Order: sequence, then C-alpha cells, then structure tokens
Amino acid sequence: MPAAALPDPMASSSAQAWDLKEASFVKSSAQPSECPKPDRPEYAFIGRSNVGKSSLLNMLAGRNSLAKTSSTPGKTQLINHFDIDGTWYLVDLPGFGYAKVSKKDRAKWMTVTKQYLDSRTNLMCVMMLVDSRIPAQKVDLEFMAWMGEVGLPFVLVFTKVDKLNKAECAAFLPAYEEVMLKQWHKMPPVFVTSGNTGEGREEVLRFIASTNGLYQP
Repeated sequence: MPAAALPDPMASSSAQAWDLKEASFVKSSAQPSECPKPDRPEYAFIGRSNVGKSSLLNMLAGRNSLAKTSSTPGKTQLINHFDIDGTWYLVDLPGFGYAKVSKKDRAKWMTVTKQYLDSRTNLMCVMMLVDSRIPAQKVDLEFMAWMGEVGLPFVLVFTKVDKLNKAECAAFLPAYEEVMLKQWHKMPPVFVTSGNTGEGREEVLRFIASTNGLYQP
C-alpha cells in the first residue's frame, strides 16, 4: 500500500498526459485471488447502490458502455477490471447498502470487497462515490472509518451534481464536511462530478495521472 500522501487534486499535471485514449474490459473476478496480476497502478471505485457509479465510469472513459448501467441497483456483484491505455487499472467494485439484496449476500459482497481492498498491493487510491443529493449516510461514514483504520488512501467523489439546483449546489458540500469533521481531522480530497454533463472528468483524471507517478512496482 503506498505510504506517500496523495497529490493535491488542484495541482496541475501538465507535464503528464492526463486524458485517456483507450479503455477496455479485462475480466470479472468473484474473489481477489482471481484478479489480474498487480503490475500497474489501480484505482477502485465504490459506493452505495444507485450512486451513479456506472454512469461516472463511462463518463471518465469517454464511452457509453464501458460499465453496464442498469435501472436495478446492486447489479454489479463482481470485481470488474478495466485496462486504461495499458498503464493503469480502473476497478468497478460491487455497490453496497442495497435493501432488496439479502443480508447474507450483502455481507458476502462486503467481505470480498474488504479482502480485495486490503490485499491489492498496487491499489493507489479508493474512489469513494457519494450521491450529492443525499445527506451523509451511516453506511458510507462507517466504510470510510474502516478505510481510515486500515490505512487505505481514499478520495470523495460526489456524483449527480447536475440534479441539484443552485442553492443545493452551494449547501451540500459544507453540510457533508460538517458531519465528516466530527470524525476526521481534515477532509480527504474532494471531487464534484456528473456522469451526464461530464463535470469533474478532467479533475479526476488529472488526479489519477499525478498519483500514477507515486507508483512503485
């Protein structure tokens, strides 16, 4: 696990090519042991079911069907690896917190997810997706607390910001910070995104390009 601090997401990475050219599906894995060889930087995207993860991944990749979108929350049940320009992996993890899935299945997915996160030596950062329309949820806060306890670097990626009106846009982040700072000394890096409008794409990809520079095989 990289011990170095994450780069400033606002810092320019003009010396590095931040935009991606090719994105392709590699494989789906039911267990961490089945994942591709950890031979390049890896970024895991995770969030509550229906957070807009598939739409965000497609937006980042500049493709409409890289990650399958569905009207049924909780559809992603495997660890899905995507190759980005042959230089890093984008990982789509199962969503959590979906009420219509049995407690047994939810527990199984969470166990597999935590095993994956805790064992991947090439994992540079967890991209924690949060719906900007919804107040801070206990399940999200508990998952972030777990990542802090085990030393996993993570950033907050707020989704669906295009669904907010002007007043809501101004209010959601301060409200979330107020809740998080009751448990944390400071906020992690934050990105505000929309899978529909493309907002936040450059910022997220620049951050990944900068963080790739910290990777040590």
